[in-house]
Amino acid sequence: MKLHQLQALVAVADAGSIRAAARLLALSQAAVTKALRELEAEQRLPLLLRTAGGVGFTETGQRLLGHARLVVGQLERANAELAELRGEVGGRLSIGVTPWVMLTFLSEAMLHFRERMPGVQLEVFEGLTAVALPRLREGLLDFVVGPFTPAMSGQEFDCELLLAYDSCVMASRGHPCAGKTALHQLLDQDWVVNYTPASYPAMMQNLFWQHGADIEPRHLHCAHSTSLLLEMVRHAGMITYCPRPLMVTEALRGWVQAVPVAERFETSQLGIIARRSAMRGAAAQCFVDCLLAVIRRRARSAAPPDRELFDLLKLLF
Repeated sequence: MKLHQLQALVAVADAGSIRAAARLLALSQAAVTKALRELEAEQRLPLLLRTAGGVGFTETGQRLLGHARLVVGQLERANAELAELRGEVGGRLSIGVTPWVMLTFLSEAMLHFRERMPGVQLEVFEGLTAVALPRLREGLLDFVVGPFTPAMSGQEFDCELLLAYDSCVMASRGHPCAGKTALHQLLDQDWVVNYTPASYPAMMQNLFWQHGADIEPRHLHCAHSTSLLLEMVRHAGMITYCPRPLMVTEALRGWVQAVPVAERFETSQLGIIARRSAMRGAAAQCFVDCLLAVIRRRARSAAPPDRELFDLLKLLF
């Protein structure tokens, strides 16, 4: 396999067609087509599904695409590091950030990062597990600031722990079940949560099964963005399970409340999560340093919003 072949494969996946991939790579369509056909011929396996609507991937192609993303992404990071050594500060940093960190620390950390590395293009994804974990695994993200869950294998990921926090059952103010005191009293309600197939058993164990509760699938809904999840809580009358720090953010203050169920849930740990084999480049380290500085400053602050937030957090670094 040659690098230009893997780059063509990744470009087709990202762009959706050979024509768009050619534009992305600044090559001719003929050059991209030739690279892909050579790759299929060398491997003696079909990788692409060519249709009138564009290009898809066979199961074999999907498997190879995962490896191709890692190879191409690692090369881009190597080029960025060498550019930094030459004094050419640039490139791109792609990160995932869990929602409550996005609403508390991210903006200030980004301002500091932009001051220190103005030449770096920053790409930020919402760090819900179902969204961020596949991207991290495929090498599309440099790291994720999020909860380290049992679904994240220690053989696959490294985690630098930052904060510990608790979670709670949450509903909109005035919800008919907002005063319920037992989880079993909520099993006939519609819930909206976020999970991946891999994290589903751990989520269900922590939220329901360990308390002897079971919920019918028709009452359990999965949202893949925070705005969608909160919309269903606020306007569709659904109940959710969320980090307590999220409740004191400006976006939620005043219209949500914790449902006072007697059941308790596992404490979560938030950290900087990266693929085990990945090296942290200068831009990634700079962003982490900026984030840690913001957290330390807010933890020492006497301002009422900061005290309210850090009453719900425990520093782990």
